[in-house]
Amino acid sequence: MNLSFFIAARYFRSKKKRNFITILSRISMIGVAVGTMALVIVMSVFNGLEDLIRGIFASFDAELKIEAVVGKSFMTNEEWLDSIRNLEGVAILTEVIEDNALLDYDGNQMIGRIKGVSDNFLDQDRFSRGYFWGDTTLGTQLNPAAILGRGVGFFLSVNLDNVNVPLKIYYPKAPRSAATIDPSQFYETATLDPVAYFAIDRQFDDEYVIAPLSFVRDLLKYGDKRTSLEVKVAEGYTITEVQKKLKEYLGDDFLVKNADEQHAGLIRTVQMEKLFVFLTLTFILAIASFNIFFSLSMLAIEKKKDIAVLKAMGAPEKLIRRIFLKQGALIAFSGAVIGLVLGYLVCFLQQTFGLVSLGISSAVVDAYPVKVIWSDFFWISIAMIGITLLASYRPAWIASQVDTVKEV
Repeated sequence: MNLSFFIAARYFRSKKKRNFITILSRISMIGVAVGTMALVIVMSVFNGLEDLIRGIFASFDAELKIEAVVGKSFMTNEEWLDSIRNLEGVAILTEVIEDNALLDYDGNQMIGRIKGVSDNFLDQDRFSRGYFWGDTTLGTQLNPAAILGRGVGFFLSVNLDNVNVPLKIYYPKAPRSAATIDPSQFYETATLDPVAYFAIDRQFDDEYVIAPLSFVRDLLKYGDKRTSLEVKVAEGYTITEVQKKLKEYLGDDFLVKNADEQHAGLIRTVQMEKLFVFLTLTFILAIASFNIFFSLSMLAIEKKKDIAVLKAMGAPEKLIRRIFLKQGALIAFSGAVIGLVLGYLVCFLQQTFGLVSLGISSAVVDAYPVKVIWSDFFWISIAMIGITLLASYRPAWIASQVDTVKEV
């Protein structure tokens, strides 16, 4: 066994009557364990929230979204659309026309966002998270239907069972040079049958109405223009490789965004919060590790005679420093292992049994989401190694400077 480690382990397991230093070492170990456990739990909660956000957005957004770099719409034709459908890795291509419009139901009005989609929209695993109730179709050519966000439906007081009251959509016409006093000349209007609600996230619930593409195209007078195209990736292909192929095929005039890029601001905010929480808790852990510094300093004072004897026997200063560095490492390592195990256990219990509830009856999930990512354990371990070295170096250096002549 390595000599420095052997001596450090003996000091760590010391059970003398004068055991104040031993008690202080155990307190240091408990402090490290609690801090490490807190880091594991908090990081896992942030991972769970990030995963939940991605899952919620995936219920409404496409895996890949094609938009024009300039302007809110672009021209299409069947030949061009077929060429995209035939690209390797593209399973489903959904055409989209999306814009703001005035919504009216039985005299209740609001500004919402109408999203016209082609018939295969619901084939892309839409509304797999959250809540959905009502009919899962968008009606027929003669009787187009609408799927409303829950917030839109509640604000307009929509009754899905009342088939006699339609949802009216108003959209402003392009301005004309000829003056007119007839208000109806300033907007297009059409009606939809509300048949279903969805509830995913307030960002979508309070704003969106899903309608057939042909209905929105005729109302908005878009013709062959589309605001975006949504792509579902075929099995056996990754989103990254299909995104790369689409970018190469479409050129610089189009943006091809994956799910994270469609909501880059929110995802980046969650990741930044996670980073700052990690740094904050690491700083608190570093302050707690001052116990290691004090326990090693007191140990160095208590063991001056032992150190002097070792030096007299020919032990170099390097060996003395290693003894105290390894003593600090044993304290930190023991606490870190206990903290990592306890943190993982708490996360496992939360994942399995949902011990801590959100306390919100209408939430998409009942309990706080957690997700253990093993790379977090690596970074927590790296942080602990750095903190241990900083806390142990000074006492180890002091111990190595003991004067052999005075102490023996």
